[in-house]
Amino acid sequence: MAAVFEIVELENGDVALKRNDGEGEPLVRIVFSGDAKASFPEQHLEIARAMIEAGVRKVGELSGVHVEDVSAIAELESRILH
Repeated sequence: MAAVFEIVELENGDVALKRNDGEGEPLVRIVFSGDAKASFPEQHLEIARAMIEAGVRKVGELSGVHVEDVSAIAELESRILH
């Protein structure tokens, strides 16, 4: 069975890729500086999603696994984790 991941915005404003079952630490955490968030206040989540999707594709390429639909693996969620 394949693992399912989700992209979430953490309470502190970081964006993370984590297992959707809540197990373990986030696999990836993206931290934007205050200046970066000020420059793109509404787009930082989409920028993080693009960064994570590129990483997932690269991991698939390096491991020889074909990733058909990255959006199914890393769906952007508009929620805060506590």
